[in-house]
Amino acid sequence: MYKDQTYSLSEVFGSYVFNDVIMRERLPKPTYKALKKTIEEGISLNPQVAEVVANAMKDWAIEKGATHYTHWFQPMTGITAEKHDSFISPTSDGKVIMEFSGKELIKGEPDASSFPSGGLRVTFEARGYTAWDCTSPAFVKDSTLYIPTAFCSYTGEVLDKKTPLLRSMETISKEALRVLSVFGNTTSTKVVTTVGAEQEYFLVDKETYLKRKDIVYTGRTLFGAKPPKGQEMEDHYFGTLKERISLFMKELDQELWKLGVSAKTKHNEVAPAQHEIAPIFTTTNIATDHNQIIMDTLKKIALRHGLVCLLHEKPFAGVNGSGKHNNWSLSTNDGQNLLDPGTTPHENAQFLVFLCAVIKAVDDYADLIRASAANPGNDHRLGANEAPPAIISVFLGDQLTDILEQIENGGAKSCKQGGELKIGVSTLPDLPKDTTDRNRTSPFAFTGNKFEFRMVPSSASIAGPNFVLNTIVAEVLGQIADRLEKAKDRDLEVQLILKEIVTNHKRVIFNGNNYSDEWVEEATKRGLPNIRSTVEATKTIIDEKNLQLFEKHGIFTKHELHSRYEIILEHYIKTINIEALTTIEIAKRQILPSVIEFTSLVANSINSIKSTGIDVDISAQSEILTEVSSLLADLKKNIVLLEKSVLDASNSNDDTYDKALIYKDNVFVKMSQLRSVADKLETIVDDKLWPFPTYGELLFNI
Repeated sequence: MYKDQTYSLSEVFGSYVFNDVIMRERLPKPTYKALKKTIEEGISLNPQVAEVVANAMKDWAIEKGATHYTHWFQPMTGITAEKHDSFISPTSDGKVIMEFSGKELIKGEPDASSFPSGGLRVTFEARGYTAWDCTSPAFVKDSTLYIPTAFCSYTGEVLDKKTPLLRSMETISKEALRVLSVFGNTTSTKVVTTVGAEQEYFLVDKETYLKRKDIVYTGRTLFGAKPPKGQEMEDHYFGTLKERISLFMKELDQELWKLGVSAKTKHNEVAPAQHEIAPIFTTTNIATDHNQIIMDTLKKIALRHGLVCLLHEKPFAGVNGSGKHNNWSLSTNDGQNLLDPGTTPHENAQFLVFLCAVIKAVDDYADLIRASAANPGNDHRLGANEAPPAIISVFLGDQLTDILEQIENGGAKSCKQGGELKIGVSTLPDLPKDTTDRNRTSPFAFTGNKFEFRMVPSSASIAGPNFVLNTIVAEVLGQIADRLEKAKDRDLEVQLILKEIVTNHKRVIFNGNNYSDEWVEEATKRGLPNIRSTVEATKTIIDEKNLQLFEKHGIFTKHELHSRYEIILEHYIKTINIEALTTIEIAKRQILPSVIEFTSLVANSINSIKSTGIDVDISAQSEILTEVSSLLADLKKNIVLLEKSVLDASNSNDDTYDKALIYKDNVFVKMSQLRSVADKLETIVDDKLWPFPTYGELLFNI
């Protein structure tokens, strides 16, 4: 039975993907070789090759049940986009044939006017183009052939998240190969960044979800008192999967495996109703596509099981939020992991150069890294004792930190070894011990042969964080290559470079508890930036040094980067505005009437007792009525204040940045004040009268 299941899985995995195996089977050898050259070496694609590929892709997709095709792209909306066209082409006899040309494969033409452009496009100019990304395989889903594409405007400006990612992958490959060449590597022809993105999410019952306007409209709860039990018992993390969740996860795996997504790990996360899925590492652009597929599939499969998947970073106040741990590394096309220390890392000069390049890049461009992890939802999560603070630092562990200290003091001559861990039970084996512990509080932690960027928002595309990482590391590798290529004594120059980087950038290395107040104070002393909100973080992307960086490496023009700045701030403003309007509607139309009804019941109870003429102590009822009436007045007052702040903000004529600050410092604050009053009322008002499900019902009813 086990063998049958294994055989079945191997047959299913990637069965709906136009992958390398399918291409070898269906394409003529010259066509296959030409396409592989484009994918692996960046050689321009011949239109005749595209024509043959399109025909083979169409035939394969139709066999898989596809009737339509779509150019699948990633605009600046935070989600993917798709326009579906059928394969049908009318014939003269009133029938149809199924056709798909190379031109249709290579180029699509969606309306570009209705996507965020940050001023790159005006609304009356609609033309935009999608271009086939042949480095990411097409797949069939829901009777449609999905073709991964990049998205640009009629005038060529970037309108998506994939194009800068692809550009950054090319630039880091170029600069890394320069460094490798100095070290005598003559076999590697390409360096790729690889990523494994762990995805956290919440599952709630669909019927319960539909009774919460705040989650429906905004993805998070805008009201909600803490339940008697939260996550303090630590009994959910890695706990036994409930049957309903297990069935959901089983179907999720099956759907993802069909699409070639190597879903590997699944488990309960720390907060009640929170879970995680993690795939195996793959090339960064494919990992980005796969993560988008994972998020979409999570939502779709959840609905089949009467559940709703919440990807918001902080859907519930007071319990852990969700992130996306972006495990990033560098590898050559002939299989060498450039961030693998080996058994003697102190003697591995090439590894130390790449390690120090990352450290310098993180310190030099901490503002960009912080900006890449910024969105309104993450503002609730970062620094909340569940996720790293907004301060960017690097965890290396004892072994590597010791080696870098030796380098600073004259040269590394030894390294700490892990040894074996003896558990003390004769039937249990001795365990090989890692050279260092794992720091879950660090925003950017070295974990053996990769860096784990733990700040990435759960709802966001990983394209942004990764094109930033690729670009800043490429910049430093280029600086190192410039020096090494000119050096008369390479070994001496390597030691000088390593010592300079350690001396000048060791301030960013921190192996302690990033959650502690002491670290915040220490980071301030070290001069590390603490950028607390999306608004301030976004401002940094148009600093002159960052504009120059992206323009130098061909990732963005200054005009394109300014458009990103505008889009992110506009998204922030719209998000807070929607949340504020939803807060007002729920408070006025649901909470206020419920509280008034409750006060009426208490008042009527008091009057009823008084009317009997019996001398009964009604002080408890009177105290409740007084307390609730006072809170009711506060609730009404705060509704009025929030309404005014929203009106003032929306009518503001300030520029986008200053307007975003108004929403952050005024509207959001007023929302929090209103919520505080409402949450107190929730703990007093009769449960039967409270107008929507509580946290307890949302988190514990599956």
